[in-house]
Amino acid sequence: MEWRDLGQSGLRVPIVGMGTWLTFDVYGKDNQAARRDLVTTALDRSVRLFDSSPMYGEAERILGSALTGRRDRAIVATKVWSNDINAGHSQIDRSLLYFEGRVDLYQVHNLVQWRDYLPVLERMRKDGTAQAVGVTHYQTRAFPELATIMASERIDSIQISYNALNRSAERELLPLAAQYGIGVIVMHPLGEGRLVRNAPQPEVLRQFREFGCHTWAQVLLKWILSDPRVTAVIPATREHTHLLDNAAAGEPPWFSARQRADIATLAEVAARN
Repeated sequence: MEWRDLGQSGLRVPIVGMGTWLTFDVYGKDNQAARRDLVTTALDRSVRLFDSSPMYGEAERILGSALTGRRDRAIVATKVWSNDINAGHSQIDRSLLYFEGRVDLYQVHNLVQWRDYLPVLERMRKDGTAQAVGVTHYQTRAFPELATIMASERIDSIQISYNALNRSAERELLPLAAQYGIGVIVMHPLGEGRLVRNAPQPEVLRQFREFGCHTWAQVLLKWILSDPRVTAVIPATREHTHLLDNAAAGEPPWFSARQRADIATLAEVAARN
């Protein structure tokens, strides 16, 4: 399975994946076994995109171990992240070791030294150790630089923050992604938990049951995936129940533009409470 299997050819195949920030930065046999069990649940529910980074402590190592014996079932996205180029090359070597010699999507984390790293990742794409190349940043201030890189047509994907309260990407980046056929991975889909702390009342949420949504978190994830320019969303979790809920949000039917506007209004109201 490769990054291009996510629907980059124009097919509408939005994906719920899994982030590993904080949740996979663990030590000890019990914690490692628990993460392997979590990955098993993910794969069994067709959650196959796993995003990591050397910035996330032990996450890459733990994820690689959890995928032992089933690496071909997963789409692994990871990153290079260091101002020291030699250290960055060491990160790449470790990632390839963890993930059995290939990474499906290799990204420059937070645009750190991207002018140095992007040519390296492009060479990896040519030799097959990376299937696709991308860049990431979590802050709106980086959007102009991201847009410049997107216009160069050197990358296959971007990873950005986007949710019902943080919609800055809609002004420029999402239209550019559609124009150039660039994949979009969404981080912080729940605002690092802020969006779900004050959910609408149960009677308000009932209207979303016909869309397979029984929780506010599911509504917010489906809100993102209902944007046809989004390829994947990567919520992080330690809990099997949350993982199953997240996976269910990745199934149709999708929200219309009008329904998405109404949900964004609900999110604004909930955030003020």
